[in-house]
Amino acid sequence: MKSLTTEEKRQMMDEIQRFFANEREEVIGEVAAGEVLAFITHHLGSYYYNQGVRDSRDIAVQRAQALEEDLFALEKRV
Repeated sequence: MKSLTTEEKRQMMDEIQRFFANEREEVIGEVAAGEVLAFITHHLGSYYYNQGVRDSRDIAVQRAQALEEDLFALEKRV
């Protein structure tokens, strides 16, 4: 699995800091934001990843079924 770029991590940490400021009226620094990001990534990231895999699988199955129906419709009747 591809690692996050430094810019992606920075953007996520900015979002975490913004969340704490807007929703909790707390100011947290870069280190704390990095720790929250690490916690989410380590403990919660697999749930989101697995849901993405399940969603992708569902879409692939739907497309395969549609393709099969299209191919069946193209068959010449004898």
